[in-house]
Amino acid sequence: MKATIEQLKKRVSAALVAAFGDELAETDPLLVPASNPKFGDYQANVAMSLAKPLKQQPRAIAEQIVANLDVSDFCEPPQIAGPGFINFTLTHAYIESQLSSIIGFARLGVEKIDNPQRVVVDFSSPNIAKEMHVGHLRSTIIGDSIARILEFLGHDVLRLNHVGDWGTQFGMLITYLREAYPDALTTADALDIGDLVAFYKKAKQRFDEDEQFREASRQEVVQLQAKSEDTLQAWQLLCEQSRREFQKIYDLLDIHLNERGESFYNAYLPEVVADLDKLGLLEEDQGAQCVFLEGFTNKSGDPQPLIVQKSDGGYNYATTDLAALRYRIDKDGADRIIYVTDMGQATHFAQVFQVATRAGWIPETVEVVHVPFGLVQGEDGKKLKTRSGETVRLRDLLDEAVGRARADLEQRLHDESRHESEEFIDRVAEVVGIGAVKYADLSQNRTSSYIFSYDKMLALQGNTAPYLLYAYVRIQGISRKGDVDFGHIGAGAQLKFREETELALAKHILSLGETIGAVEADLLPNRLCQYLFELSQKFNQFYDRCPVLQAKEPERTSRLVLCDFTARTLKLGLSLLGIPVLERM
Repeated sequence: MKATIEQLKKRVSAALVAAFGDELAETDPLLVPASNPKFGDYQANVAMSLAKPLKQQPRAIAEQIVANLDVSDFCEPPQIAGPGFINFTLTHAYIESQLSSIIGFARLGVEKIDNPQRVVVDFSSPNIAKEMHVGHLRSTIIGDSIARILEFLGHDVLRLNHVGDWGTQFGMLITYLREAYPDALTTADALDIGDLVAFYKKAKQRFDEDEQFREASRQEVVQLQAKSEDTLQAWQLLCEQSRREFQKIYDLLDIHLNERGESFYNAYLPEVVADLDKLGLLEEDQGAQCVFLEGFTNKSGDPQPLIVQKSDGGYNYATTDLAALRYRIDKDGADRIIYVTDMGQATHFAQVFQVATRAGWIPETVEVVHVPFGLVQGEDGKKLKTRSGETVRLRDLLDEAVGRARADLEQRLHDESRHESEEFIDRVAEVVGIGAVKYADLSQNRTSSYIFSYDKMLALQGNTAPYLLYAYVRIQGISRKGDVDFGHIGAGAQLKFREETELALAKHILSLGETIGAVEADLLPNRLCQYLFELSQKFNQFYDRCPVLQAKEPERTSRLVLCDFTARTLKLGLSLLGIPVLERM
C-alpha cells in the first residue's frame, strides 16, 4: 500500500499540472488514508490549500483535478465530497492482485529501504550495584522495539547499553565494603545483588553523615581513576556481578544489547573540555568550567550554565554524554542517534545537543533525537511503588505477571477439563505474562504516563497481548481442524473478495508497510500496536461473518489465504514488539 499511495500522489500531481500548469508541479497533493471507510481508502485535501493562490472555490478546483485524473487501473471513479475533498476507493481487483503478489513472501510486501543508515539506539542503561527496577522497563522495551523495527527495514543498528559504571558511588561502595565485607572485593559471587544493594544503601547513609568516610570515598575514586590494581579489581568484580543480574532480566525479556558504560569514555573527557575551550565556548563560573546556554535561564533569569568540568577538576554526566556523542559520530559512523530515556531528562539532552551543535560536532547529515517517555503509575495514579513505598524491582514485576498468567491458564484448563504438560503451561505462562507487560507498555503513546494494571494487561478482550495472541491461535486452530497446510494453500490461488469484512481485512493487511514506515519516522511503537489490534478486530469480524472451512471454492481458498496472511502479519508485527506467538493457548 506504500506503493499505492505513492502512485496516487504521482497521478494527482500530474493532474494538478495538467489542470493549472507547471507552477504546481511541486505542490504536495496532501494525500492521506481516509479517516472513515465510508469515504473510501484515501483522501486528497489539496484543493482546500489552493483556494487562495488560485482564487477559486475548493470544490471547483477539485472538479478540475478530477477531470484531468486517470486512476481507473486501480481505483473506482474518484468522488468529491464536502467543500472539495477528493476520495479514492481501491478496486476489488487491485486489492486481490496486490495480496496475490506477496503470497509466499516472508516480508509480506514490506521492502527494505533504499538508503539504510547507521543508527545508534541508546536504551535500558541501568546502574551498576543497583537492581533494575520498574523505571528501567520502558527504556528497555521501547528501545528494543525501535531497534527491531529499524533492523527489519534494513538499517545497520548498534544497540548500546550506556550503563552507569563510574563515579563517586563506586568510591563510596568500595570504601564501605573494605570495612564491612572485604571478601566482596576479591572474590567473585561473594554477594548476591540484593546484598550489594543493601550495602550500597548503608554506604550512601555513611557518605551523607560521616565527613571522614566521605573523604575516604573520594580518595577511592582517585585510586580508581589512577587504575590502582586492587581498586580496579574491586570495581570490576562489582560490575561483573551486576551484569550477570542484568542479563537474567534481558534473557527473560529477549533483549540483546552491547554494553558500553560511562567508564568507556573516560579517556575522552579531557579532550571534550580542551576542544570546547579552543572553540571559545568555555567560561569559568565559581571555579567550574561551563558553557552558558542559549534559551535556558536560572531562577534569577540569568543564562544557565552547563558544567563540563567541576571546580575540583572532576567531570559529570554532561561531559560523558558529549564524549559519547562525539564517539558515536566520529568512530561509530552514526547517521542517526536515538536516546531512549524518561521525560525528566529532556532538558539535559536539549542542553547537551545545543553545546554539541554550537561546537560543530553534529554534522547536518546526522540526526540526534531524544525519545522521551512518561512514568509507570500505580492504581492511585502516582509513581508505581511497593506497599512499603520502595521502588518495584523489575524482576518481581515480571515474575508476578508470569505467575498470574499461569494461574489464569491453570483455571481455564481445569474449567475445560484439558490436560497439558508442565512444559506447555510454563511456556504459555511466560509468553503471555511477559508479552502482556511489554504490550501494555508499548501500546501507550510513550510520551504519556500510564497506570500499570495486571488485570487489564492480561485480559483476553481489548487492546492486549492475550487478545492478539488468541487471534493467532484461533487461526492455527483452523489449520488443525481443516488439516490445512498454510504453507502451500496460497500457491497459484485466485483470490476473490466480495464481502465487506474480507475487503476490510485485506486492505488492512496491505497497509502494514505504511504503519512500519510511520514508526520508523516518529519512533512511536504504539502505532504498530494499534495496527495489530485493529487487524485482530477485523479478522474476528471477518471470521464471525464469513464461513472459512465450510465455504465453497473459490471463496474457501481465498478466505484461507486471508487467515494465513493475518497470522503471518500478527507474528511479524508481534516479533517487532519483542513478543513471540503461540500455536495453542
